[in-house]
Amino acid sequence: MYIEEQIFDKVNFQEKPLKKGEYENCIFKQCDLSNTDLSDIKFTSCEFVDCNLSLAKLANTAFRDAVFKGCKMLGLHFDDCNQFGLSFSFDNCQLNHALFYKMAIKKTSFKNSQLHEVDFAECDLTGAVFDHCDLGKAVFDHTNLEKADFRTAYNYSIDPEINRIKKAKFSILGVPGLLKKYDIDIE
Repeated sequence: MYIEEQIFDKVNFQEKPLKKGEYENCIFKQCDLSNTDLSDIKFTSCEFVDCNLSLAKLANTAFRDAVFKGCKMLGLHFDDCNQFGLSFSFDNCQLNHALFYKMAIKKTSFKNSQLHEVDFAECDLTGAVFDHCDLGKAVFDHTNLEKADFRTAYNYSIDPEINRIKKAKFSILGVPGLLKKYDIDIE
């Protein structure tokens, strides 16, 4: 099934499940996709605005040039997504407890978003931008953060000894997040 340039407004997909297929240039506004099965669905150049996608199943889901704005996306396993052509951006989203484990998501834009306890372990985040993002308890373990921009991000803890941070950008206010493991006081 192929659906193009359609607008879905205030649809509760828990009651009326989204049909399997390919969605291109579609807009989902204020839709409830929480706890739904989005497995094997392909979203190309789609926009999700003020939607709830919390705990949706993403097995082999394809997001290609997908844009998420103002969405609640708690506990999503992005690591289950189809990796081919994967690209998305997040603006003003809640991504707490999401998993991006071992994903190659270079140049991904996270803007004004909450990313508490997000797992970025072994990710390739080369050139990613974390613009005004709250990264409280986010996990960076053997993560490639080269050329990533953390200048306006906060509450992060990144160990430079186990993560690649060459040419990454940090503000002077973010230095404590790079030195946290040393348990030192910075004033």
